Amino acid sequence: MPYEYDDQNIFAKILRGEIPCDKVLETEHSLAFNDINPQAPDHVLVIPKGAYVCFDHFADAASDAEIVDFNRAIGEVCRILGVKPGEGGGGYRLIANAGDNGVAEVPHLHVHVVGGRWLGRMLQPPG
Repeated sequence: MPYEYDDQNIFAKILRGEIPCDKVLETEHSLAFNDINPQAPDHVLVIPKGAYVCFDHFADAASDAEIVDFNRAIGEVCRILGVKPGEGGGGYRLIANAGDNGVAEVPHLHVHVVGGRWLGRMLQPPG
C-alpha cells in the first residue's frame, strides 16, 4: 500500500510558514530547526521539504537531488552544532522514527540530530 501524506501535520505547516520554527539551516530541499522539546543540549530536527512520510518512503520516491541535499544538510547541521567527532566534537545520534512501533509522532520524515552530552545506550535490553 502506498504512503498517504497528511498535509496538515505540524512539519507541513512549518514548511508552509503557518507555524514558526527556530531555523538552524535551510537548503533547496531541506529544513533544519531546533526541537521545541530538546532531549539534549543539541537537538535539531532535519526534514525534507517534500511530502515524505518516513525514511523508506523518501528512499523509494525522492529524487537523487533531494536525497543528496537531505544527507548533506544532516552533515552540515552536525558541523554547525560542533558535534562531529572527526572534528573534535563529542559525537551525536541520529534518530528517525517510523510507524506505530517506531513511535513516530509526526507523519513527515524527520531526523533528530542529538548531541552535546553522553546519550547512553540506544535501546535498553529487554527485561
